[in-house]
Amino acid sequence: MPKFPLRWLAVWSRNALAWRKSIKTALLGGLAEPLFNLFALGYGLGSFIGRVDGISYVAFLTAGMISVSAMNAATFEGLYLAYTRMAVANTWDGMMASPLNVSDVVMGELLWMATKSLISSSLILLVASSFGLIASWQVLWVLPVAFLSGLCFGSMALVVTSYAQGYDFFVYYISLGVTPMIMLGGVFFPTAALPDIVRQSSGCLPLYHVVELVRPLVAGRFDWPLLPHLLVPLAYALVSTLFAIWRFKRRLLR
Repeated sequence: MPKFPLRWLAVWSRNALAWRKSIKTALLGGLAEPLFNLFALGYGLGSFIGRVDGISYVAFLTAGMISVSAMNAATFEGLYLAYTRMAVANTWDGMMASPLNVSDVVMGELLWMATKSLISSSLILLVASSFGLIASWQVLWVLPVAFLSGLCFGSMALVVTSYAQGYDFFVYYISLGVTPMIMLGGVFFPTAALPDIVRQSSGCLPLYHVVELVRPLVAGRFDWPLLPHLLVPLAYALVSTLFAIWRFKRRLLR
């Protein structure tokens, strides 16, 4: 077996062990906001809206919350916690004093971010299932989509982190990147309700394509022609990963 996946796994294992020490707080914090939105908006606002795209609004929103949860888990890890390990705790310096190099550290971090997205989405999925909001076993395909989402949004967050000189820098990405994706990605309402130019622009956002994949799976009506939606988050993940590795090499090895 090639050595480099084992090196990535060492970074993943280190982060997993550190996360396990605060697992209860981490899980509660990750679940609170999406569950609040799901029940307050899904059952509250949903009682006035009725059905959307042929399904109840709460089921419609469930897919959005699963997608947002995957994005937020990887984004928070890739911004605040990765920056802490890199610039504050100097954990990355310690890793690179071993046989690990910058690429190993970045890939290990990304593997952990994808895992966090998988965990977060799985928890939302379990809660939704207990309330009868899941229509079919096909929803299990949400899990690999969540993992890919973690790679996509985690790598994008790492690009931002590679430029950051402090935590305040992340406010710009949250305000100008994450928030528009949530509002325009079909999370809370169908993108068909948007003006044409905005709707077309939303097609460039990776979250839109994640939602387009997750929603049919939750509703139990997935169709194979939807698979090309995978290409957009995959392309973002590949390009952002390569760029993040290049940026961190310039920042950490100069």
